[in-house]
Amino acid sequence: MPDSSSTPASPESSTSSRSILPKRLDPQRDPELYAQLRAEAKAPYRGLRQFIYVGFGASGLIGAFIFLMQILAGREVDAALPNFVLQVGVVALMVWLFRLEQRAKAKQLKKLR
Repeated sequence: MPDSSSTPASPESSTSSRSILPKRLDPQRDPELYAQLRAEAKAPYRGLRQFIYVGFGASGLIGAFIFLMQILAGREVDAALPNFVLQVGVVALMVWLFRLEQRAKAKQLKKLR
């Protein structure tokens, strides 16, 4: 009697699991998905960069809030004012970079369609 663990799976079970996955992405079937995938292939780390921009922007916003509270309280204004300006500059830079990425993404998606 043959061991059941050494026998190959039936053809029906192996083909049914393969039929779930598409063999090839058809651009005519879903052009929006195809355009997004091509855009991701051309700029693979755009999402990571945007995540970093949001993280640094949030950090700068928190820092700016803390230094603003120090300035309003009148504690070490000479030291807090340059730090506040620096934090506001970081927030402005991150907003600008994020918007730049968004525009590039929209332009690339429009070009691929």
